[in-house]
Amino acid sequence: MAAKQWKIFAAFAVIFVVSYGLPLSNPKVTAAILEAFKMVQWYARNHTLACVVPALFIAGGIITFLSKEAVLRHLGPKANKVEAYSVASVSGTVLAVCSCSVLPMFAGIYRVGAGLGPASAFLYSGPALNILAIFLTARVLGFEIGLWRAVGAIVFGIVIGLIMAVIFRKDEQVRSEAMADLPDSPPARRPLWQTVLYFACMMAFLVFSDWYNPGNVIVHRTDGVEIPAVLMQETKDEVVVQVDRPVAGMKVGDKITLAKTEIEHIEEAQGLVITIFHMKWYLAGVMGLAVLLMVWRWFEPHEVKEWMHNTWDFAKLLVPLLFGGVFVVGFLGALLPDKQVAALVGDNSFQSNVIASVVGCLFYFATLTEIPILQALFEHGMHKGPALALLLAGPALSLPSLLVIRSVIGLKKTAVFTVLVVVMATIVGMIYGSIA
Repeated sequence: MAAKQWKIFAAFAVIFVVSYGLPLSNPKVTAAILEAFKMVQWYARNHTLACVVPALFIAGGIITFLSKEAVLRHLGPKANKVEAYSVASVSGTVLAVCSCSVLPMFAGIYRVGAGLGPASAFLYSGPALNILAIFLTARVLGFEIGLWRAVGAIVFGIVIGLIMAVIFRKDEQVRSEAMADLPDSPPARRPLWQTVLYFACMMAFLVFSDWYNPGNVIVHRTDGVEIPAVLMQETKDEVVVQVDRPVAGMKVGDKITLAKTEIEHIEEAQGLVITIFHMKWYLAGVMGLAVLLMVWRWFEPHEVKEWMHNTWDFAKLLVPLLFGGVFVVGFLGALLPDKQVAALVGDNSFQSNVIASVVGCLFYFATLTEIPILQALFEHGMHKGPALALLLAGPALSLPSLLVIRSVIGLKKTAVFTVLVVVMATIVGMIYGSIA
């Protein structure tokens, strides 16, 4: 209890010091504060309802309806390693979700008995192996870097999971024994196929609700200028786009903030991904209705109550950390322009790759936005080695996700996980940069 009180005191102290000394008269600082609130609004409008909330319900369902025996058998410390790590490391290709969605599910499977190794493999590979992001990386940045990203995501997940399991094997043994001492789960109240179908529909709802728009657009301004761009951020009153091709004195990679009153209309690129994007709420709605029907017909009222209770517990734990982390990232990101970052990663040195890996681990990149961001950094002189390092470190980690991971597995395990990601991304980035 004393440690918890010290943490609360430390949080109060940090808030006080920042509030007391923040130089609000500095235009860069005030602009960064505004940008932080814009980032939070964008996160609330684009990721919370479509991504975080469904994932919280899934995490609550995992705790409520999955027996610890089943999880221990397939993902526990003593489970078949080939099965456990194979499933965990390739799950991202099936789920096609971002780190916001993976975090609650990671917390759910870990708390119900999954081993630290398989859980860590899932935590890394889930967002890193997003199939849409892999294809878009290959199309926009080149097939070679897309292939390295795909292979690296799978290998990283397995290697990081195995190393985490070895380093913390004593902790895992104690945890495993504690899980084994818990009372056995009560007999299943429904056939296995019903539980599997319930979770499959929940996952499908998440995949469709969080379906990504690659953001390739042509912005038609009211003054007649047409800007080929990638849509980076949208708030209630503004949109931020990144120029995709030179036009009207604007260079590739330039970020333009436009008031919505300046825009006549925005023309989207056509394709299957966009078609599904515009249908996503209909598809998600069908899955949601299926879940409601299953809950009505197959679940007891006390089970539903327990599910809601567990979901709310996850929400109280994770949501404040996610929003607080997004605010800080928005603030810091405004103080570090693309040109300044690119200047630090212009060669394939050890330092450049470390910087790219650390930036990737701290800054929040919504899935697919890392690609136009890298495109802009390439225009400003970023080397291919650090670019791959950022791609391997960025999607899986960010300051918001680190705060959440620490709350689930503790500071020491989170620190080791982060160091492993940085080290491996740095090494692979240097290797790729030397041969690219």
